[in-house]
Amino acid sequence: MKLGMACLAGLLFGLGLSLGGMTQPAVVLGFLDIFGNWNPRLLFVMAGAVLTTAIGYRWVWGRARPWFESEFRLPATRQIDSRLVLGAALFGIGWGIAGYCPGPALASLGSGLVPVATLVATMVLGWWLAARLPAPAKPTT
Repeated sequence: MKLGMACLAGLLFGLGLSLGGMTQPAVVLGFLDIFGNWNPRLLFVMAGAVLTTAIGYRWVWGRARPWFESEFRLPATRQIDSRLVLGAALFGIGWGIAGYCPGPALASLGSGLVPVATLVATMVLGWWLAARLPAPAKPTT
């Protein structure tokens, strides 16, 4: 049941990305081109996502526990460190160059385009490499 719900959520997410035009790099790059031919479409997609998330979080946090887990699992740290900043910078640079972030890239795999498959393959390689980097030392109290 848990896997089925995860697949359904992923399908719904991919469909939303497709309907919002986020699987088209020109839409994303047009949004980032604020001094040229600016396209506000991504702004409306983001606003819809923030609104949906705000409503969803209020609903979910009202529950004692998640539907398919025994407890909520939250990140252990809120610290902003060099790994977070570097990762965010690499994400932004890659997004600006390719016009894809991970969700739309995965949703676009069905297009059969070689550049999309190459992007996803290198993205997976990056995840694999990042998982093998040594974890930062935990601060002592």
